Amino acid sequence: MALADATGILTESCPRLSSPRPPSKSTVHTFFRIRRYDIGIMRLLLVEDEPDLAAVVQSGLTQSGYSVEWVERGSDALERLSGGGYALVLLDVMLPDTNGWRVCETLRRRRDPVPVLMLTARDSVEDRVHGLESGADDYLPKPFDFRELRARVRALLRRERTNKGRVIEIGDLVIDTERRQVRRANREISLSQREYTLLEALAVREGTTVSREMILERVWEDTDAASNTVEVYISSLRRKVDGDSEVKLIRTVHGQGYRMDRPLPQETPQ
Repeated sequence: MALADATGILTESCPRLSSPRPPSKSTVHTFFRIRRYDIGIMRLLLVEDEPDLAAVVQSGLTQSGYSVEWVERGSDALERLSGGGYALVLLDVMLPDTNGWRVCETLRRRRDPVPVLMLTARDSVEDRVHGLESGADDYLPKPFDFRELRARVRALLRRERTNKGRVIEIGDLVIDTERRQVRRANREISLSQREYTLLEALAVREGTTVSREMILERVWEDTDAASNTVEVYISSLRRKVDGDSEVKLIRTVHGQGYRMDRPLPQETPQ
């Protein structure tokens, strides 16, 4: 029999949920970098300001095989997401510092394609339409049955895996994210694993500055790297990607980080 608990989730005996406990706000990974199409563990970001609800959702999804990180504030969510590496975001609408609609709109302005599942007690038709029009991929009203939440997460991840076999094009640079192949002006470019992950992280955030700290913490998950590691790999990428091209795509934003920008029409070779 399903019972509504204080967290607003309808639970049944079949989901293997442990007793609610304070969720961890960070997850230590032993892999070089967790990527949703490289290895099995998928990183999810839970943005929720109710600790009890966050504990139940995190526990249940962790037992379902996902790596779940939790933050309470929209600003913290945007900071983490700017570094990439997440397969899906579970986003509450009512947050202490903003609302989920604004967070989602900011992500889409950044051209961040990460799937977003909104979780909220605001379940009117107008609220659901607002959420979807702000860029959310799905909308689940509270209270909800955990089995439905898990099914929606799986459905969104299946859809993302289907869409992930896509090609990113910035000017004459072409990145095949499924085969992890890179070409510029029809010339194949050979990259190391770190060079590729860095290039893709910049490319999927075209027009957005990615800081050195975010690259180390969110893209490579290697905070112990030497202080000049990012600069060394950026220099190597420039030689391989921009070296023989008149138009330079990888740019330094002094004091902030690095970014990739689509060439302006007047910069594009005729």
